[in-house]
Amino acid sequence: MTSPHLTSQDLPSVTGAWREGDPVGSRRFADVGDVALESGSVLPGVRLAYETWGTPGRDAVLVLHALTGDSHVVGPTGPGHASPGWWDTLVGPGLPIDTDRFLVVCANILGGCQGSTGPASLAPDGRPWGSRFPDLTVRDQVAAEVLLADALGIERWYAVVGGSAGGMRGLEWAVGHPSRVERLFLLATSAQASAEQLALSSVQQAAITTDPHFHGGDYYAERRGPTNGLDLARRVAHVAYRSEPELQQRFGREREPDGRFSVASYLEHHGTKLTRRFDAGSYLALTRAMDSHDVGRGRGGVAAALGRVTARTVVAGIDSDRLYPLHQQRELADLVPGADGLDVVHSVHGHDGFLVEQEQVGALARRALAE
Repeated sequence: MTSPHLTSQDLPSVTGAWREGDPVGSRRFADVGDVALESGSVLPGVRLAYETWGTPGRDAVLVLHALTGDSHVVGPTGPGHASPGWWDTLVGPGLPIDTDRFLVVCANILGGCQGSTGPASLAPDGRPWGSRFPDLTVRDQVAAEVLLADALGIERWYAVVGGSAGGMRGLEWAVGHPSRVERLFLLATSAQASAEQLALSSVQQAAITTDPHFHGGDYYAERRGPTNGLDLARRVAHVAYRSEPELQQRFGREREPDGRFSVASYLEHHGTKLTRRFDAGSYLALTRAMDSHDVGRGRGGVAAALGRVTARTVVAGIDSDRLYPLHQQRELADLVPGADGLDVVHSVHGHDGFLVEQEQVGALARRALAE
């Protein structure tokens, strides 16, 4: 049996998670203590990995990443960072989220796999959490981020910015902690997970849990992990992340030299790519947390919950997004008191337009953060 303390470079067929002993890269770590969960249990000894840009003491902006993102918003690939910054053209000196003006903070989400406490990280007994890792909600993840803000001495965010799953957490920040959020920028997100989103999530989760190498979630000490299941889950998700017109224009019915349809080869590439930098257990934990998303739960319904938001708010959606369609952002724009209408990003790229259309998104970010 292989040691669970080996690095992800030693165990490429088990997990792409960052593990103790891997290069740290640009990460910093905050031990935020125990996190009380909505379930009534407590997750002990939580650590969040995060990165910052800009100068401490300035107004602070919290950037919240999506499902398979991480804290590496800006910067190249290199030791500790398998992917380049996912918003390189939006965050930096003179850019829409201006690090000459703001301290910008991004933390790896609770339950994630790039330095924050999650299924692949070590529990207090020194073994990976695995199947013992508790179910999380979006509110639990925000509770951990609140503790991080406290640890950093940030009482109030000048702005909270998030797209997709990051937008879910942004909403929870603004609804649950309105006095701590001055401005809010929401992209391609919703007030609650829809039936279709839950359906797609359930298929992705089943792809992982039915992988014969899943071992009930306790695969970290094995020679193989459920990487095939994670690969398949990503392929399913990626179809929903893009649009039908884009796939048709790019691939149509073209075939590769080996006879495969080109679109199938494209999905295979993205599935394989994710397995090199992500963990199947985290994928389960995070998609299940997204399934929990409902700002109205226990708050008198969606309208009552969104009525709590005091932040000046910019809401944007993507016109070709079939995963988070525009009517979901229109609901937010209509019900958040500080919203100034719905902005539409025009893109052929579907849901991923919030990452791809950086010129349009950057212009909206400038407006959201304007004095």
